[in-house]
Amino acid sequence: MQSCSTPDRHGYSVGFSPFQPNHLLLATSQLYGLAGGGTLFLLELPPPGGKGLTELGRMEWTDGLFDVAWCPYADNIAATASGDGSLQIWGGLDDNFVTETDLKTSKQPLICMQEHKNEVYSIDWGEQWNCHQLLSASWDGTIKLWDCHRQNSIATCSGHSDLIYCAKFSPLIANLFASVSTDGNLNLWNSALEFSGKPLMSIEAAHNGEVLACDWSQFDRNILMSGGSDGLVRAWDLRNMRHHIFQLYSGEFAVRRLACSPTSASIVATANYDFTTRIWDFNQSLDAMEVNVNHTEFVCGLDWNTSIPHQLADCGWDSIVNVYTPRTLKELLD
Repeated sequence: MQSCSTPDRHGYSVGFSPFQPNHLLLATSQLYGLAGGGTLFLLELPPPGGKGLTELGRMEWTDGLFDVAWCPYADNIAATASGDGSLQIWGGLDDNFVTETDLKTSKQPLICMQEHKNEVYSIDWGEQWNCHQLLSASWDGTIKLWDCHRQNSIATCSGHSDLIYCAKFSPLIANLFASVSTDGNLNLWNSALEFSGKPLMSIEAAHNGEVLACDWSQFDRNILMSGGSDGLVRAWDLRNMRHHIFQLYSGEFAVRRLACSPTSASIVATANYDFTTRIWDFNQSLDAMEVNVNHTEFVCGLDWNTSIPHQLADCGWDSIVNVYTPRTLKELLD
């Protein structure tokens, strides 16, 4: 396991670069996101045999940073979501980011977009059909669609009645995206339609409580997964959304984030408020195949490396970020 700490900065989101498999970004906040600023860290994995993650550089923002997403078509650009209701697009995220002496002068974002009235907790960059588009989900109860070349949003979606924690584009169906909220609903949307800002479909009471996370299968275009404060992960089939097709129990506390594997169609990981990161192969069992307790606080961020099979990163409020291959998945590689 490769790890590093970010003192006084509490981890909210982590993401591997789709272009440089040894680079990852970590979005953090001071004071657990309740007050203070935020820092975006650019980290580098060591060469084979090396130890620890290296900080290549950092960017400061005046409010907490709650999510990060790499640009899918440029290897040194990413976007962040902030507690002040704004989105930032950052450039120069590569090996030449900063020198040690430059750390005193913080980089400024290429673009800052601000329309949300409350914290933005989720940001997602479009897939190959709409890679110039960004999706933001906020605690103001709205989702906004953005063109990254424009300062103003191009659509506002108002289909939830409470805080929205996550909105994600489908990687396999053009223009389709899903969102989840503390209102308990799972909504589906089509960003290409001339619409009134209302969802295509709304699954009410998708969980027995708040819904905090969702992600799409990287292999099956019909499969969508959600995670809630009830400690459950539920799988949904777009061909029949009247009821979930199965569920996974992730403990007594909330599932804060989940990530479907880019390597195997039946593997999913969850980041949980019981300080654990859990791994499932739902084709083999509905019980977790591995429970990792690598944190001493809420685990909030989670991402798979698309370039290195089964490599996972997680981060939490304990100011620790880890990169590792889960033991049970390492056995599959041997």
